[in-house]
Amino acid sequence: MKTVNQDFEDSPHPLADVDSPAQPVEPQHHQWKKPLSYLGLILAGAGATIISLRLFPHSQTLPPTLQLSDATATQPSPNLTLDKNPNFITAVVDQVGSAVVRIDSTRTIKNRNAGILNDPLVQQFFGNQLPQEPSQEIERGIGSGFIIDPHGEILTNAHVVNGADTVSVTLKDGRTFKGKVMGVDPVTDVAVVRIQADNLPTVQLGNSHQLQPGAWAIAIGNPLGLNNTVTHGIISAIGRSSSQVGMPNERVDYIQTDAPINPGNSGGPLLNANGQVIGINTAIIQNTQGLGFAIPINTAKKIAAKLITTGKVDHPYLGIQMITLTPEVKQQINDDPNSFITVDQSQGVLVVKVAQKSPANQGGIRAGDVIIKANNQAINHAEQMQQAVDNTPSGGNLQLQVLRNGQTLNLNLHPKVLPTNNK
Repeated sequence: MKTVNQDFEDSPHPLADVDSPAQPVEPQHHQWKKPLSYLGLILAGAGATIISLRLFPHSQTLPPTLQLSDATATQPSPNLTLDKNPNFITAVVDQVGSAVVRIDSTRTIKNRNAGILNDPLVQQFFGNQLPQEPSQEIERGIGSGFIIDPHGEILTNAHVVNGADTVSVTLKDGRTFKGKVMGVDPVTDVAVVRIQADNLPTVQLGNSHQLQPGAWAIAIGNPLGLNNTVTHGIISAIGRSSSQVGMPNERVDYIQTDAPINPGNSGGPLLNANGQVIGINTAIIQNTQGLGFAIPINTAKKIAAKLITTGKVDHPYLGIQMITLTPEVKQQINDDPNSFITVDQSQGVLVVKVAQKSPANQGGIRAGDVIIKANNQAINHAEQMQQAVDNTPSGGNLQLQVLRNGQTLNLNLHPKVLPTNNK
């Protein structure tokens, strides 16, 4: 699972404060032993483990769960089950638990410690006392997923399997299979893994468009490697934008939940009281409680369908950094002596930066422009602008109305495919 601004990896301990009390000075002939032992501890081990949250020939027919349109996907009232069965969580776990899997992955990464050994100063100081350290190490990750097709398609997070050398899938009954990554989409953090098996238990996908704050939420996954862990809470909010959550490079309107999710829950299902999957658990905000986030299942279904049929997802982009204008933002910009622009508008979307050779640059957008309309629709929030871009196919025409130096300009832009790095 991901944390905001940082994946779930063990962070290095901070350096001691500069003003720490002075330590007694050891005799000079012993001084080299302690740093050498420290260095040996730092360099020990050839592998690292990441517990994830946010840490082939195959028929291209989509699983039945992904063939459902939004119009036909139904979800009963979220709390009716509780009225009929006070032990509804147990019923949900019995219904869904066998379709939730553990995903173990390995990646070969450069050993950052090995570079220390090549430092001439280190070599001069320690000489041949330095331990041998390999240039590469194996990073191991643990995440979750859930089966959407009886023939082996599994939904999970992109960051659980992206760049993995090996993927292993373990079912609740103990069976383990080699997994093949069919596709990853880092922009939405969705991935599909396939295993060679038949007659597998599957989940039922719900409709995340019908979610309401206050409805029950149940999470099943493998937090900290503890398989088949169940937690519950409620839907705290819906429609949390990527920028609000702290992941501006992704394009998801997240579900917020207070159901406890932890590293290792990444890719596992968030369920309603009827046992339907409404989201994929993906991230938490670091050093907080009750602030977990999930990818809405309707978004995941669309992405998964493309990954299964084509192995990739193309996202349109313009190449701008933008911010929603409010009276407070306007005043802050105009009061900043280092600001290169003066803002007259209190509504709209301010273009802060334009990437070189981007569709926005080629279409005439400039930093300081205020976007007020896209395809004749009023734009008051950055999320609305992003949605307008997402709804325009690559190479299509996006009509923008902008304000620049008191003048209104009409510009035609043509979004291109967003470059991604899936390594």
